[in-house]
Amino acid sequence: MNAPKLLEGEDGKAGGAAGFFRSRWQGMVPLDRLFWRDLVVVGSAINLASSVAALILLGLKLSLALVLAVHFAPVPYNIFLTFAVWRTTEKTGGAKAWMMTLGATLWLILVVVV
Repeated sequence: MNAPKLLEGEDGKAGGAAGFFRSRWQGMVPLDRLFWRDLVVVGSAINLASSVAALILLGLKLSLALVLAVHFAPVPYNIFLTFAVWRTTEKTGGAKAWMMTLGATLWLILVVVV
């Protein structure tokens, strides 16, 4: 029996962005990769870049609306990643999954507040 390929569409081609989001939402990505790489490393880097860009715009005395829009632009992605971790941990179970759920929740609070 052949195992399904994680990021391929029905036609056998790479799923691109849709495949990326679908695989995480459906829990097909290993929990360690989803939590550590996608959420902690990549998610934090995106938030840091967005905050730096917002500070630069603020320093240039551009409109506050633009600054806030840039600063909070990653929030939908952050919520998606947090929910993806929650959904994946529901399938996994155990103490490690519980700790990753707690970590994802605390991370979301941290990146939205800061």
